[in-house]
Amino acid sequence: MRRISESGDRRAFGTLFEFFGPRLKTYLMRMGASDAQAEEIVQDVMLTVWRKAGQFDSRQASVSTWIFRIARNRQIDLFRRHAKPELSPDEPMLQPAPEPAPFETLSQSQLEAQVREQLNILPAEQLDLLKAAFYEGLSHSEIAEAFGLPLGTVKSRIRLAFDKLRGVIKRD
Repeated sequence: MRRISESGDRRAFGTLFEFFGPRLKTYLMRMGASDAQAEEIVQDVMLTVWRKAGQFDSRQASVSTWIFRIARNRQIDLFRRHAKPELSPDEPMLQPAPEPAPFETLSQSQLEAQVREQLNILPAEQLDLLKAAFYEGLSHSEIAEAFGLPLGTVKSRIRLAFDKLRGVIKRD
């Protein structure tokens, strides 16, 4: 490694490659890489060794530990890249929701009209509380405070309004 880092010794690199190349390939294949993937990673690792030989520090690790760590990291990177699923344009979850049938749209429109009509029939004290809850997004506590009513009264009036609406809608 010293000769590679200091003078770019190709012969030393060739010896290193001949020694570690087959070992790296076997190691990578044991870790799940295919033959072609292992070959590709070995080439990439050894190119990295050539380029970054000057970064090798024999006080921190042996040559084999350093090279195998590079190989392991490359394989993890490759796995992460390929672990992302390919999305098919035909995937049902990616398709837009089907348009509702005309009769469904009509019945939904009729139901909405019926609810609007029934809302106008509700007593004002119930309608005001429903509007505060659903149009203004207030909680029952906030409605009680805003209208100066006990919390139980607010809940009872909203429940009565729902019961009236539910009864009318179910009958039809």
